[in-house]
Amino acid sequence: MAIRLGDVAPDFTAETTMGPINFHEWLGDSWGILFSHPADFTPVCTTELGTVASLKEQFDARNVKTIAVSVDGLDSHNKWVPDINEVNKVTMNYPIIADEDRKVALLYDMIHPNASEKATVRSVFIIGSDKKVKLTLTYPASTGRNFDEILRVIDSLQLTSNHSVATPANWQDGDDCIIVPSIKDEEIPAKFPKGHKVVKPYLRTTPQPNK
Repeated sequence: MAIRLGDVAPDFTAETTMGPINFHEWLGDSWGILFSHPADFTPVCTTELGTVASLKEQFDARNVKTIAVSVDGLDSHNKWVPDINEVNKVTMNYPIIADEDRKVALLYDMIHPNASEKATVRSVFIIGSDKKVKLTLTYPASTGRNFDEILRVIDSLQLTSNHSVATPANWQDGDDCIIVPSIKDEEIPAKFPKGHKVVKPYLRTTPQPNK
């Protein structure tokens, strides 16, 4: 069954390159990114896993833990890590799940129906501190994921979670935000003391609350 936004992220236990984990316990009070790659020693994914390692400080600042998964085994993962480090000039600093029995891939609907049963699609799941799925993305094998966009999305999601705002098209950190429709006009001055602008009765903007 497909994972829908708002679903509780399926829990699991697994072996990883940093030891065994229980997923929900490992997340704790953090947000999380779970992302899959089709196989070890693949060119695009080598650049992706290294990029995520290089962004650790950015993820830490947002209280986000990262974890990768593929249906290859732990021995294969551990042999691949030196390549990731060398190519990207990083040191791997987050775990890769060994999912040889496809348990995680099946829980998260990562097996491509028109490909080998061992080929996971390249999915991204952003999971909130409440363990609920906030965003899902699926990329083709030929297109590397844009982790700057994923950071942007996390910033937007956390703003909505904490401040009752949404973000407009092409929003970047520091831009004005949209006051969510559930906030009544008379509630705005107290909730948004930086002021607001009425573009349309249903479109009200305010400076980013946490800046």
